[in-house]
Amino acid sequence: MTRATASRPSATPQTPAPASAPTPAGSFDEFPLAPALLTALRAQGVTRPFPIQAATLPETLAGRDVLGRGRTGSGKTLAFGLALLSRTAGKRAESKCPLALVLVPTRELAGQVTEALAPYAAALGLRTATVVGGTSINRQADTLRKGAEVLVATPGRLADLLDRRACRLDKVAVTVLDEADQMTDMGFLPQVTRLMEKVDPDGQRMLFSATLDRNVDKLVRRFLTDPVTHSVDPSAATVTTMDHHVLYVEDVDKRATVAEIAARDGRVIMFVHTKRGADRLTKHLLAQGVRAAALHGGKTQPQRTRTLEQFRTGQAAALIATNVAARGIHIDGLDLVVNVDPPTEAKDYLHRGGRTARAGESGTVVTLVTPGERREMTRLMRQAKITPATAKVRPGDAELARITGARTPSGVPVQLAAPAPAQGPGARTGASGAGGGSGSGGGRRRRPRRSRPARRTAGAPSA
Repeated sequence: MTRATASRPSATPQTPAPASAPTPAGSFDEFPLAPALLTALRAQGVTRPFPIQAATLPETLAGRDVLGRGRTGSGKTLAFGLALLSRTAGKRAESKCPLALVLVPTRELAGQVTEALAPYAAALGLRTATVVGGTSINRQADTLRKGAEVLVATPGRLADLLDRRACRLDKVAVTVLDEADQMTDMGFLPQVTRLMEKVDPDGQRMLFSATLDRNVDKLVRRFLTDPVTHSVDPSAATVTTMDHHVLYVEDVDKRATVAEIAARDGRVIMFVHTKRGADRLTKHLLAQGVRAAALHGGKTQPQRTRTLEQFRTGQAAALIATNVAARGIHIDGLDLVVNVDPPTEAKDYLHRGGRTARAGESGTVVTLVTPGERREMTRLMRQAKITPATAKVRPGDAELARITGARTPSGVPVQLAAPAPAQGPGARTGASGAGGGSGSGGGRRRRPRRSRPARRTAGAPSA
């Protein structure tokens, strides 16, 4: 792909340009942001930039390509969002032709990014649209037809909309790849490559990722021009804001130990490997008197949206999740994450743990390890550059209660009441507040799935 760089530095794909250490900004007022954005930041209680924001904003506001590395919860959304919105302000999109694009790996992250950017987009009079799988593609196409300056999308659904000619990307002047490492892990690399080839070749690109592996490097080398690199080290940041514990349990004690932790006074996310495992553990906890709910890829998007709403509002105290929840979920005040099933890779550990200790808060990550898992867990922690506190525990132990707040569950079965359907991430928002996007879709009969056009990569994932 040839990219014109007449007014920009020549590309040096081998080594992204290191950033010079900027003077730490004490306030957003120090950046060339529109007064409306500064007012919106103050209204949201956001006054001091996080390190990743202070580091990247001078370059991104100037139109430079930026590679930002930082753990989940480090403030990356505003880091790219403020620049994207500032550089799009004052422009109006034609039908089907967004001007700025944020690509994310999961539906939940799409909803979170849209929600985070909404007040600032509204302050600038910019319309936003979100397109993800699991909700009405026809309604999403209608939203794009009406026009939206900023598009937040998962790769699979956006590829479908392009195939339907419901969207064009040639007017996209600012493109963001958020959580790029997970997009490649999930098999989206061919789709992301295809989408990036369709945006304005002279536009600005920003890539943000918690980890940088070989596939992410391919994207950087191909699509970023002379990028400035800023890194908030994920392992160092994690160690300073999280307590890490590895608790050794016997196989026969594990289920009772999990139930006691889940019965704590406060919310907790518990990670397991499989959808079936999440459903089985949730059923067991409900029978023990714990208000638990399962979140995994086998749920429809309306179900996932409602489950998250239950957890946010406290109707559910324990969220039993597969890795679908390891990215893109922000819950205020969540101070405990438990790996019921230890992750298999160090970066999965970091992303799971990133659900707590967000936005400068502190938190605790606990991993339950049975005798047969000890050696693998030692290797994983070494790769993650984490030295956890360790203890051997049994149900009822004081040490278990001290670390996790565990207590004996009531034993009285409970059943969660179904919450009112929440608006899903297919909606359009802007200065007027709302629009004709897709809601949760609860209660509607799903249309038969249309056969995909031949141009779609065989076996490609959809999100």
